[in-house]
Amino acid sequence: MSKAERPSRSRAGKQASAPAGDGTGEGGEDPASPGSARLAVRKTYKLYIGGAFPRSESGRSYAVASSRGDFLANASRASRKDARDAVTAARKAFGGWSGATAYNRGQVLYRVAEMLEGRRAQFTAELAEAGTRKAGEVVDAAVDRLVWYAGWSDKIAAVAGATNPVAGPYFNISTPEPTGVVAVVAPDEPLLGLVSVIAPVIVTGNTCVVVASERAPLPSITLAEVLATSDLPGGVVNILTGSAAEIAPWLAAHMDVNALDLTGVTDEGLAVACEEAAAENLKRVFRPAAATDWSADPGTRRLTAFLETKTVWHPTGV
Repeated sequence: MSKAERPSRSRAGKQASAPAGDGTGEGGEDPASPGSARLAVRKTYKLYIGGAFPRSESGRSYAVASSRGDFLANASRASRKDARDAVTAARKAFGGWSGATAYNRGQVLYRVAEMLEGRRAQFTAELAEAGTRKAGEVVDAAVDRLVWYAGWSDKIAAVAGATNPVAGPYFNISTPEPTGVVAVVAPDEPLLGLVSVIAPVIVTGNTCVVVASERAPLPSITLAEVLATSDLPGGVVNILTGSAAEIAPWLAAHMDVNALDLTGVTDEGLAVACEEAAAENLKRVFRPAAATDWSADPGTRRLTAFLETKTVWHPTGV
């Protein structure tokens, strides 16, 4: 090979080597910019079921775009088989989670808040890409909301329970107990709204299957990563991405789902169809009558929405 035919050693080496240092490429360029030496890593986010991150059984995914229309990542499009798997995982986790002390559940929720705050920059960036204004303040509000619900873990029984007067020599005591597996259609507010529908469900001892925002699913999967690396047992929260119109009716009709939260359903026809399907096994259905202000004081309404009341009679003097 003549000298003219040999490739330049320095040029070939520069093309083959990965950028060093801070990961911005040669001369501080953005890795995804036209002049960068490396390609951007395009992610396909998976589902969160039973503490693991499986691909959708259907193999489907869809492109997630920023508020400017730029490609961000691919998200898995869950199928009804994925929904069934998530319900199975939630049911398996229910016994241990509902049997934990209320104080312990509060500790776990507080740990989730700590982990979320540790990834504040990532959540802020994802919310900003989704078009959320004052994204940093929204992340802070989500952390505060988790801490707020964690504080209610061992107090809600005193508020929702009662000692009832009876005509006889008996104690009559009513205490709240978790309903079971709750299917939640999350609102389109991709972090504060998501946290605000999950936290009251699990802090009271329920487990849940959540259908995340289809428009902006990335914060929900990042939250799943937070949950997976916190003290929350696998299966307590299961997060599906995809179309609520496709998944919600199957969850509403599932005979092992005990309650249904339709907060994120904005289509009247879909909401009515889900309510009708839920009636087959007398599911408890929570459907807010009006749009929710997620920045407002949430009160205890969501804490009591998925609690059943057990009343015990006990003779006095025994």
